[in-house]
Order: sequence, then C-alpha cells, then structure tokens
Amino acid sequence: METLFQGRADVHFIHPDDFRAWVQAHKRREPVEKLMSEQEAIASLVQDGDYLDYDFSSLTRGPQALIREIIRQRKRDLWICAEFTLHDSPLLVGGGCVSRIDVGFLGYGNYIGRMVAEGRVKVFEWTNGALAFRMLAGARGIPFIPMRNLLGTDSLKYSGARVVRDPFTGDPVCLVPALNPDVFLVHVHQADLFGNARIFGTNLFALEAAMASKKVIVSTEEIVDPLEFRKEPSKTTIPYFLVDAVVHLPFGAYPGVVPGRYELDLEHVDRLNRIQTDAEMRAYLEEYVYGVETHEEFLEKKVGWRRLKELIRRASIKEGYQ
Repeated sequence: METLFQGRADVHFIHPDDFRAWVQAHKRREPVEKLMSEQEAIASLVQDGDYLDYDFSSLTRGPQALIREIIRQRKRDLWICAEFTLHDSPLLVGGGCVSRIDVGFLGYGNYIGRMVAEGRVKVFEWTNGALAFRMLAGARGIPFIPMRNLLGTDSLKYSGARVVRDPFTGDPVCLVPALNPDVFLVHVHQADLFGNARIFGTNLFALEAAMASKKVIVSTEEIVDPLEFRKEPSKTTIPYFLVDAVVHLPFGAYPGVVPGRYELDLEHVDRLNRIQTDAEMRAYLEEYVYGVETHEEFLEKKVGWRRLKELIRRASIKEGYQ
C-alpha cells in the first residue's frame, strides 16, 4: 500500500507472532489461585521500563490503589496508555514513575502540562477512539487496524498513525498499530480467586486490553465464590486464564466512583485539582502515598470509615449489582 503520511510519535509495538509466542510460553490455562497483596502484585508483575495500561480513569472505576502502590514502590521509566489523563497520570509523573504517555485526553490542572513543556515527560497524542482501536488490534493478533476518525485532524500529526491509499476505494485511510501492553491494571466489582472478573456498568475495553496484554492485575471490591461465575457465565467480563494476579481492594478506586458501590469524593478530587507545583505534588505524595504502607492503612488514616460510609450512602444503588 502506498503511504501518504506518517505521524511523528514514538510507537510501542510488538510483532503479533512475538506476542503470541510470549503468551504460549508464560500464560497458564489451568485454574490456580492468584490472590495476593497489592505489594506482591506490583513488585512481581510491574518492572521498570514496562508499558502500562489501565481501564477507565481516576474518576470512574480506575485502579487507583494499584497506581498508588506503583508510586510507593518507585517504579521508573514506565510508558503508560492513558485514554483520560486525569489525576492518575500527574501523580505517576510527579512520583517520577513515568517518562512517556500515549494520551487520548489531556486535562485537569496545569501540572502535567508544565511537565510536558519542561520536557520531563513525553506525550504522544492519539484520540480515545484510536487507542481503543489499537487495543482491539492487539487483542485480535493483527499488526494494525484501519480507521477514519483521525483523518483531517491535528492529532494525526502527533500520533504514530499512518495514512495509506485504500486498495479497495483508492481513498486515504488511517492505519493505527496494534497495542500490546506489558501490564494491564483493572479495578472490578467482583472477582474470584482464579481471576474471573465482573464489571457491572460501563467499561472502555477491559476484555480487549486483558487479551492484548502480557500480564493482567485485577483489583476487586469483592471476592466471590467461583461457583457464582459458573452459575451465570454471561456476567463474566474477563475470564481467569487472562489474569495473573487478583488483589482484594475494597474502595480500590477511591477517590473515584465505582458505580453501584460508592460515589466520588469531590473534596479529595478538588485537592488533586489544585496541585500546580512540584512542592504541592511532593506534599500530597508524602501524605497520601509514601506516608502509608498499604491501601488499608490509607483508608483508615487518610480517609476514615465515616467518610467511606457517606460515599456508600450517596451511591444511587446501595447494594451493588447482583
């Protein structure tokens, strides 16, 4: 195919055959118990230099407890896929964990923008749809996938996409490369010890990302009996054989919301939005990340059960989805 245009971004790309070979060599198909602590999961499965993806954002069902643990363990030189760059990406950058970001949406405060302007982190611009398509290609085991919505946009220039001449119509068509992350983080409503996981309500591309990634860490609000998944298999969002670790982390999306469980803590979110300087970032990280050893201690000492009960009360559905 004739190449008409090529974006300027660096691209994380693994040949589909190499990814398939890695999965065959490292993924276990038999059901084994995978329950572990957040410290064990991050220490054993997230390595310096990894490409990291996570489902949703810091406002809705984001894996915030796992992200805080990554910062606490001071992982370095990560490249992250962030469809919505909200509070998670600035915290990871402020903690010195991230050097590159593939982004669909860059917003919330001036801190991350200043980090980009100062050259302390590289940002490669895609769209939310383009990143979703890249993940779909990675899950399907194909090297690229065509799309049209990047054509005619400035985002195309700063992405790693290519425009080619469509061999069927002769028109320009955009190709985006497959994305196969090293690690995928996802926070879910329910999981069992083997890694079967349920998400109730909206998700972005949880199944596709789990299929496309080398390693998958599931954090969950609730551990349920494996028989529950066998009774209603249609409710399974991610099957066990894609998952490498299960971490029981109630309120693991805090200060974000888990639909049907608890609401957003707007006061805490406002504090995150006010972070503008390195000094403010260091103060926040010292108090809420480095100053505690576990997610449980964070909830006990920095949030409190009274506040958590109020967030549960505010949720529109008190008992969760069953």
